[in-house]
Amino acid sequence: MTGPRSNPLSRRTFLASTAAVAAAAGTSMGAAPIARAPKQERKTIALIGTEVRTHSHAQHFIDRFLLGYAWEGEWREPGVDLVSLYVDQFPEGDLARSQAARFEVPIYPTIAESLTMGTGSLAVDGVVVIGEHGRYPRNEMGQTRYPRYDFFKQIVSVFEQSGRSVPVFNDKHLSTDWAECVEMVEDAKRLDFPFLAGSSLPVTWRLPAVDMPYGADLRESVCVGYGGADSYDFHGLETAQCMSERRKGGEVGIASVQALRGKAVWDRVAQSETTARLFLAALSRSHTLPVVNGYPTDPPSIEWARQVFPNAFAYFIEHRDGFKTTLFMCPVQDFTYAGLIGDEDRVVSCQMHLPMPGRSATTADFFNPLVYHIEQMVIENRAPYPVERTLLTSGMTLAGVTSLFRNGQVVETPEMEVRYTVPEDSFYVNADHA
Repeated sequence: MTGPRSNPLSRRTFLASTAAVAAAAGTSMGAAPIARAPKQERKTIALIGTEVRTHSHAQHFIDRFLLGYAWEGEWREPGVDLVSLYVDQFPEGDLARSQAARFEVPIYPTIAESLTMGTGSLAVDGVVVIGEHGRYPRNEMGQTRYPRYDFFKQIVSVFEQSGRSVPVFNDKHLSTDWAECVEMVEDAKRLDFPFLAGSSLPVTWRLPAVDMPYGADLRESVCVGYGGADSYDFHGLETAQCMSERRKGGEVGIASVQALRGKAVWDRVAQSETTARLFLAALSRSHTLPVVNGYPTDPPSIEWARQVFPNAFAYFIEHRDGFKTTLFMCPVQDFTYAGLIGDEDRVVSCQMHLPMPGRSATTADFFNPLVYHIEQMVIENRAPYPVERTLLTSGMTLAGVTSLFRNGQVVETPEMEVRYTVPEDSFYVNADHA
């Protein structure tokens, strides 16, 4: 795009006046007698964000919705129009005001006004909530209380007052409270609107471009990732879950989570041949293994990991059907996966490719496929994959952080009986969308 968009206020005024004329004639716009069908209007979205600065999540989303992004070997124009913003905080280095001015997108003082745009009723076709980054309080377990739930409830209030609802996307996990997570999903079902949530990991590129066979006799999943608790651990859990949910019978929920640190991690892994095998398989997909104590002369092993990753932490998750998920958080710089198909004794493994800004000339291109799927949800009025995935991975994250805080105590999770199945088609970037 080479310049600013047309003023959204002018466009809204035109649409409102056209609708009023149709209503006065006693017929809907679609039913009015016309010689030919009018050109279909582009869908509009409001974006609700915590802060917009360089490399914040909101910056990445806003830039793509305004400027476009690389897709299938070409530059893709935005599929929907970003016409309204609400920004909660304006830190030093704020980018929201300059982008809003350049593209003539108003920043409203409240969430309700950003959705109604001065009309008194819902005036957009979709809502994108980016509740990541910014200064917010932490609880006793160190979790940041991002206002995703609070933003969502204000959105739902506008839907209820307007008598209609539109698709909503929520970035990353739903809340730091399980009851709030459940309430968000129940609100979406009660008001019957598509609800998509989560991160880029399930839809980004994979190296190699493999998927878990649909209905496979999958016995266990392992992810090796990096970063901190209640932030990057969620990405690792989504890496595993987007594969695990494809197993025979679908997902049934989790029964317990135990989080361990340091020596206790490797002591436990040494007792499970399958977990050790999958850990090493996932690790072998990493492009950032540290060279320590002779490696690569000495191949990776559990004893090698004990020395190289002495401060790693891990979540050991028991599903209600006996399935197991283990997340290892180590000082590598990528997210890798391995799963065991039991009846074939075969390991499926890959890396979820994250071209990060700062390492090369990229601009966090793993956001591209996620933005694409958000656009398609708004255009088609349906979510590509179930929000229950994010509900469950939110619960896994909460239980894992709780277990860490309680020094490795097993956290029983009878309330997390989240059952769902996914469509056979997957949505990661494969050869068709490279």
